[in-house]
Amino acid sequence: MTTTAAKPGLDERTRALLDVMQEAFPLDPRPYAAMGARLDMGEAEVLDRLREARAVGVVRQICAIYDTKALGYSSALVAMQVPVERLAHAARVVNAHPGVSHNYRRNHAFNLWFTVAMPPGHDLSAVIQRLHDLAGADSTREMPTLHLFKIGVTLDMTATRAVDARGEPEYTQERRNHALGGALTAEDIEFIRATQGDFEDIPEPFAPVARALGCDVATVLERAGRLAERGFLRRFAAILNHRQAGFRANGMAVWQVPAERIPEVGRFVAGYRNVSHCYERPTYPDWPYSVFSMIHHQKVAGVEETALAISREVGITDYQVLYSTTEYKKIRLPYFIDAYDHWEALCVAAASEVTA
Repeated sequence: MTTTAAKPGLDERTRALLDVMQEAFPLDPRPYAAMGARLDMGEAEVLDRLREARAVGVVRQICAIYDTKALGYSSALVAMQVPVERLAHAARVVNAHPGVSHNYRRNHAFNLWFTVAMPPGHDLSAVIQRLHDLAGADSTREMPTLHLFKIGVTLDMTATRAVDARGEPEYTQERRNHALGGALTAEDIEFIRATQGDFEDIPEPFAPVARALGCDVATVLERAGRLAERGFLRRFAAILNHRQAGFRANGMAVWQVPAERIPEVGRFVAGYRNVSHCYERPTYPDWPYSVFSMIHHQKVAGVEETALAISREVGITDYQVLYSTTEYKKIRLPYFIDAYDHWEALCVAAASEVTA
């Protein structure tokens, strides 16, 4: 069954282009011409439509997407329980950390949820404890990934995808493990720094990267291909602004799954196209949910329908869907920058500000 919903002010051709740009941005000297050929569009039309989508805030960024843990970073999802009167203060403290890429208020007793990462050699648990203290949280739960079943956001801009549509995950624990079996070189790190920023909207977007690295475009594409084969680079893609794109209902569905069924249930949930992330995470006495999944839809009803379909299929009825009510921060995580070494000063400065 397919669903329909209100869509942003972009026509069908632009939405079809954005579907392709999320999933199949090609490693090609002229990627916009290559994508246009798939959609019966010229290169100039593709770039015009991309600029239109940026102008209305739908496209957030076009860049390389790397796997945080494959690069050697430690990371975790963190749930905080913060008194409502201190929530703005706590959000400022958390946002000041350069390794925090996402930070939301959610409709739960654990009301502040964020992801935080640190480079190799840092004690992530100690960082989380420091954030707990500075934020004035009542309770904090560290929830690192125990197993990655899926990661990869692709919003259905053409609204043609059924809520129970399935497909193969783009990036899984197997690809991550493959990367962890290798090691990054100094040349790899230089390449990652040069490609983690936003692309220019020009016919040859890899050309500025080539100039920065002192090589030609063919070498850039070759190095990108090797990083992808080794499991460090997930893909190049357009990153969309969920809310501006019309996806205002983004639910974190969490599932209480018997330990022996976690691999089976995790793999099944990951197969849903409307699910962008699926992980196994640790449980606590006050948090019994072991499988986490992010469900995206234009309407809450679509998220709830997807969760109900999953529940019926796997026979797991003890689940919750948590919705974000405030987005405090959402960025692409920056890698191999100096700010991580100065995070304590940044967080202390944020904590000293007068509570809003």
